[in-house]
Amino acid sequence: MNTTALPDLRPQILDAAETVNGLITLAATADLDQPTPCADFTLRDLTGHLITVVRRIRTVVTGGDFRDQPHVTVVPDDQIASTYAEGLAALRTTLTDVDLSAIVTAPFGTVPAAAALGSYVGELTTHAWDLAATLHRRDLLREDLAALTLATVQQRIPADGREDLPFGAVVAVADDAPVFDRLAGWMGRDPAWSTPAISVH
Repeated sequence: MNTTALPDLRPQILDAAETVNGLITLAATADLDQPTPCADFTLRDLTGHLITVVRRIRTVVTGGDFRDQPHVTVVPDDQIASTYAEGLAALRTTLTDVDLSAIVTAPFGTVPAAAALGSYVGELTTHAWDLAATLHRRDLLREDLAALTLATVQQRIPADGREDLPFGAVVAVADDAPVFDRLAGWMGRDPAWSTPAISVH
C-alpha cells in the first residue's frame, strides 16, 4: 500500500471520539438495558464496546495486540462515562506522536497506522449514529464525519456477499437522503430505527 497517499485523520478520529463522548455521557443516565440498532447490543453493551474501541485504537496504532481488550469492556454503570473519557484522553496524548506509516495489526488486517485510523473513524461514526438513534439525539451527530465515512465504507465494504462480515445486508436508501441515513443503510441499519421515547435524568 502506498502510505504517502493516506491522509492524516487524527483530527477526524478525535472529532468522532468526542462525538461519542457526548453521547455516552447521555447514555450513562438513560435506560442501559434498552435495545440499540446493533442487534446483539443493549445500550450498556454498546457503551462497553465503545470503551474497548477507544482503548483499542491506542493499542493498535502503537503496535500492540488489539486482543488485549475484550469485545465489550464491563464497568459499573456509574463509571461508564468517566471510563470512556479517560480512554479518550489517553488516545489524544498517544496520537500526538504516533507514526502513521508504521505497519500495525487491527481486527480487520495488517495495515499502515494511517489506514487503521481511517477504519476507526468509520467505526466510531457509525456507532455514534447507533447511540444517537437510541437516545433520540441525532442532532448531536457530525455530518462531515458521516460523509467521510460513507465514502470510505462504500469502497471497502461490499454491498453483497457479507455473510462472513460483521454487517447486515444493505438497507436501500434514496441517493438524495441525508448522509447519515445513507451511512446507516450501507452499514446494514434501518435509518428509521427508533426506540420508544426515553427520559434522561
